[in-house]
This record gives sequence, C-alpha cells and structure tokens, in this order.
Amino acid sequence: MRAFVVGRFQPFHNGHLHVIKEILHDYSSVIIGIGSAQYSHTMENPFTAGERHLMISNSLESAGILNFYIIPIEDVNSNPLWVAHVESLTPTFQAIYSNNPLVRRLFKEKGYDVKAVQLTNRDEWSGTKIRERMLKGLKWEDQVPIEVSNIIKEINGVERIQELAEDDD
Repeated sequence: MRAFVVGRFQPFHNGHLHVIKEILHDYSSVIIGIGSAQYSHTMENPFTAGERHLMISNSLESAGILNFYIIPIEDVNSNPLWVAHVESLTPTFQAIYSNNPLVRRLFKEKGYDVKAVQLTNRDEWSGTKIRERMLKGLKWEDQVPIEVSNIIKEINGVERIQELAEDDD
C-alpha cells in the first residue's frame, strides 16, 4: 500500500525526512508530491522543482530509503479539480498525509484516508525559518540533511535568496 504526501519542500529539511520515515512505518512506499512545482526564484519558492527533486531523492537514498516516488505537481488554481489533477499524475495511493486544512478537506471529500503529519521540532524545522536564516546569514545547515546543504551550496542557493530579497532602489 502507498501513501501520498505533498509539500513545497523549500527546502527539504530534517522534519520532512522524519515525516517520510514515519509514513514508511505504516506503508510500503510513499509518493512525494512536489507542490507548486511551477514556481521558483521567489522568496517563498526559491528552488526549482528539479532542485527540490534532487534534494529529496539524494537525502532519501543516503538514508537508505528507496521505496519512494517523486512527482512534481503544478498548481491548477481550482480546488474542485485539484484532487483529480493529483490522481492523474500519480500512481494509486490509499492514504494522504497533510496538515493543510484545505488539502485534508479536498481529499476527504474524495474518500481518501486522510492522516495528520506529526510535526517534530517545528521551531527549527520549517522551510520559512530556514530561508530566513539563510537570508540573515545565520547557521542553517544543521536543519537540513547534508545532501540538501550540498545542493544549496552547489547552486548558490543562499546567494539566490539574498538577491531575491533585494529591491531595485
């Protein structure tokens, strides 16, 4: 049986890794939806879908996790169509993990087993907080798997975030 989890993974961090490990206690594999896949190079979504895919796959493989599928999912901006859009892109799954009230409601209405994600160390393991740390030049590397840190350094991700925060005045 497969489960589905969706997130923006901006960036993929230790909390995401923990959630995926927890899901795999109950399911034989996990489908990871990279949400808002069409967005990049913004303060909220600085990394491309390809960069996020690499962050996730490298981190999971390094942790010995091989029973996953990663699917980039672009927004359709129509709540009634979103679940069908996800279903059209993914293998079948039996449960969805999310804490987003809208996502939970939409999948529940389509008959899915909807489960809450157990958030761990949320004070530090948050994409928003990690990006803020990067922006301010603070230490962030210990909040993400080493593979993510390496990719962000390779693509000059911190510099990208800092430049995106600049204005043209």
